[in-house]
Amino acid sequence: MKIKKNNLFSLDEFINESLYNKKFGYYMRKNPFGKKGDFITAPNISILFSEMIAIWIISFWEKLKCPKQFNLIELGAGDGEMMKILIGVFNRFPKFNNACKFNILEKSELLIRIQKKNINNKNVKWLKNLNDLNTLPNIFIANEFFDALPIKQFLKKNKKWFERHVKFTSLEKPEYLDIPCDIKKLEKKIKFKISHNQKFIEYSPLAFDFLKIITNKIKINNGGMLIIDYGYNNKELVNTLQAISSHKYSNVLGFFGKSDITHNISFNLFNQIINKFGSFETLVTNQKNFLINLGILQRAEILTKNIPFSKKVDVHFRLKRLIDEKQMGNLFKVMFVTNKKNKFKLGF
Repeated sequence: MKIKKNNLFSLDEFINESLYNKKFGYYMRKNPFGKKGDFITAPNISILFSEMIAIWIISFWEKLKCPKQFNLIELGAGDGEMMKILIGVFNRFPKFNNACKFNILEKSELLIRIQKKNINNKNVKWLKNLNDLNTLPNIFIANEFFDALPIKQFLKKNKKWFERHVKFTSLEKPEYLDIPCDIKKLEKKIKFKISHNQKFIEYSPLAFDFLKIITNKIKINNGGMLIIDYGYNNKELVNTLQAISSHKYSNVLGFFGKSDITHNISFNLFNQIINKFGSFETLVTNQKNFLINLGILQRAEILTKNIPFSKKVDVHFRLKRLIDEKQMGNLFKVMFVTNKKNKFKLGF
């Protein structure tokens, strides 16, 4: 797609073009992960994170009564680091490993190539969409997946609703433009009053579609989903749109296709959406509590028992980044979605 002067996009269209345009999209032409990239995710910070996720997955599989075959699906696998560690842990549990069908849903062809090189395992299947899944039980893992999906924004001004757009008044300096809209059309489509007691709305149509597909598969085939992401639990929706470049915040409109555009998940909104799709159990905690409840502190002690002091310090420094409330510990939330009959609460 060629951007022209005076082109007008809804905000989610602008974000989608910036991140996923096949020619110049951020995720389509650049590996954003690691020190040389623009940000570092939890699996790149410490092996302990992925080990805890592996423990949780195995425990949940056992709660599902150890199905002889099931699908494990990672949504947006980054550079493949977490899946690589998960497979390494699962190799120690032959019964589980033989039952597990490994899947990754990834949109970026560049990241797929990076993932395949890093994981180096022929048993992993890359999906084009979730409809490619069979009828086995499913365990979905979404670490920093939903925050990267394009969002719409709606603003209430003088009792009227406006949808935020981006206009290229010049090719170098796009600007926000708020256009009057009928919020009732959106509410009719999603079947709940998202505007109730709100002055501002952030909403991802793509996230809505993913939640609908995933909860339907959980309902029919059993299983669950674990979401780990930037987020908040407040009922009031707020503007969380941001851009990241070289590990620093940047202007959302200023570096088209050259920075990561993201937002914080409203887990309260996710809960409302999920409840519209059926009767599900939803649990939410922060990353600190989740990892500590899974035993990350004890695992760190075991891992550092007989290693040099300098390496021990590095392990605990990385651990602190994951669980300190001033770092990722509270900024990241963890949400578990499953059928009400499962009654699985490990980590929560």
